[in-house]
Amino acid sequence: MANDSEKTYSQLEWEPGVIHTLEDTGLTSAFVQDMSLKVLYLRGQLTGRAIAEMIHLPFQGVVSHALDFLKREQMCEVKGAGSLGPASYEYVITTKGMARSRELMERTTYVGPAPVPWDDYLNAIEKQRGRRLTVNPISMKKALAHLVLEESVFAKIGPAANSGKSMFLYGPPGNGKTTIAEAIGDMILREDMYIPYAVEVDGQIIKVYDEINHKAVVESPDLGNTGSLSGRKLDARWIRIRRPAIMVGGELTLDGLELKYDAINKYYEAPFQMKANGGMFLIDDFGRQQVRPRDLLNRWIVPMEKNIDFLSLHTGRKIEVPFAVLIVFSTNLPPRDLVDEAFLRRIRHKIEITSPSYEGYREIFKRACQARNVRYNEQMVRYLLQEYYIKRNQKMRASHPRDLLDQLADIADYLGVEPQLTKEMIDQAADAYFVNL
Repeated sequence: MANDSEKTYSQLEWEPGVIHTLEDTGLTSAFVQDMSLKVLYLRGQLTGRAIAEMIHLPFQGVVSHALDFLKREQMCEVKGAGSLGPASYEYVITTKGMARSRELMERTTYVGPAPVPWDDYLNAIEKQRGRRLTVNPISMKKALAHLVLEESVFAKIGPAANSGKSMFLYGPPGNGKTTIAEAIGDMILREDMYIPYAVEVDGQIIKVYDEINHKAVVESPDLGNTGSLSGRKLDARWIRIRRPAIMVGGELTLDGLELKYDAINKYYEAPFQMKANGGMFLIDDFGRQQVRPRDLLNRWIVPMEKNIDFLSLHTGRKIEVPFAVLIVFSTNLPPRDLVDEAFLRRIRHKIEITSPSYEGYREIFKRACQARNVRYNEQMVRYLLQEYYIKRNQKMRASHPRDLLDQLADIADYLGVEPQLTKEMIDQAADAYFVNL
């Protein structure tokens, strides 16, 4: 896949509109006034342009009107007039404005990019939910070229990736289930998309974008600050990102799948599956979570069948959220110990990731040697297989070559010699690695 510097900044099927007036934002004048006042309360003296940039709304036609209202109500005042027009005026909050701000902070401390209305978010996800790339055997071979897979496994991964439906990857640990899932995400989620920084529903604010789970796409220098190939100034409350591939493991709880309300700051954080909308949600190491697998799976039945999830606000209202997610379960445990037939029936593709054959193991070992600049020795690898796998009935795993070579490198570094595939080094590395297995 091309890296970010090589990635083409192309026109997408959907992009945010252009804001000319308050009506274009979908927000009320009071909402914009309150956000502007809180910015002044927290940041002190600022220009009109700086306030507009902090809440990601245009000064002309939107923030300017809010500041005019706040001046009339004596909640802020102009301390200095710049030479570049009203946007350069210096605004400062008044005593009356500070009292009002403290009231507002009791409702929510959220200050940042203004949220988009809930209906706008729903429309955007609906328009962008189908932008996954289709794959074929040729593109599959290219995308998975860094992996050594049995042909029977490869033949199942292709149709599963192409469908964009739910997947259940299972099999012994160390054979690349997580790596395969990530490769599938890289392959089919190459198109960018737009998500809002935050959304507003029933007066409540839900943060959607976060820098950990989302990767922002840097705009092309050719676009300047327009954000659009058409040269339009797009709604800055939206951010262009790589389609998300969010992975959670044993830390996942049922609470992590619900809206997280911050009782101190009084706004919500979107759950993992909402942040993954338009992309992939990988539940890794399934069965090792702190909740029962059956409870976790039951949580997914309605979203997987209806492509809709339901989340609850602390006010008691339930909101309907799109479930536009490729969901992937990955587990080392036998499926029969985790799920029943009814749930497996709802998962479109069940793929067993098997251990490598002897031929596959040698190919993996050869690639691992190349990656570490260690000379590959077929005779020594055969010795390893005979002495430590066949004679000891040790199961092969795709991760073993990498781990054994890392052990060997540590030994060589300690001895002050070059790492080599010799009988002595292989014995020492294998004896340390396979202890108690």
